[in-house]
Amino acid sequence: MNASENAKLSHASTPALSKAVRVHAYGPPEVISYEDVPRPQPGAGEVLVHVKAAGVGPWDASIRSGKSALPQPLPLTLGSDLSGIVEAVGPGVTGFRPGDHVFGVTNPRFVGAYAEYAVASADMIARKPARLDDEEAASAPVIAITAMRALQHAGLQRGQSVLIHGAAGNVGAYAVQLAHRAGLRVTATASGQDVDYVRSLGADEVIDFRAERFEDKASDLDAVIDLVGGETQLRSIAVVKTGGAQV
Repeated sequence: MNASENAKLSHASTPALSKAVRVHAYGPPEVISYEDVPRPQPGAGEVLVHVKAAGVGPWDASIRSGKSALPQPLPLTLGSDLSGIVEAVGPGVTGFRPGDHVFGVTNPRFVGAYAEYAVASADMIARKPARLDDEEAASAPVIAITAMRALQHAGLQRGQSVLIHGAAGNVGAYAVQLAHRAGLRVTATASGQDVDYVRSLGADEVIDFRAERFEDKASDLDAVIDLVGGETQLRSIAVVKTGGAQV
């Protein structure tokens, strides 16, 4: 075997590297490192995504600091929400092919997205709407699904009423839009500077919680979606009708 053949064999046996944001020990942001890792390969039911944007959420900080409710073996690559282009598909994947623009969540452990290339479960991603750029798409998955699940847990039907607390926040803004599209009568709470914004999302009535008590404006509701908690949660009990839901 000549030198040229040896070089080709050596190159072929060396795994391709890509950049990733990693932690090798739990702790504050200082434990994060930006390093080269072998490019991952998709397994059965998975796709390899060339990441164009990754979302950042408070759950990422929980995982980094060792406070995740899920087992998180170290070292790990942070990040769950992503948007990008399918690079390769694993065995059994039929819904995607290389070149597809996708967005979604990496896996049930919510890790792996802060990288040039990330493996994602095929059933946790979808094709990216053309009207969304990658940053917009990567900001959506976990918070949009949280809002959707909250409304699903409330078990509401078209024409019923819901009060959404914290409606100007990330999850709240999606909850207002989804509730409006579902044909619900939407009352929302927000601070004064966000009232017009929340109304533009589809809320029928927006209560400035700093200026007035929501109990004086809302009553006999089918459900409350509470994204605030604490005293707000306790006070909300009074505005839900018998048999209603508080999520």
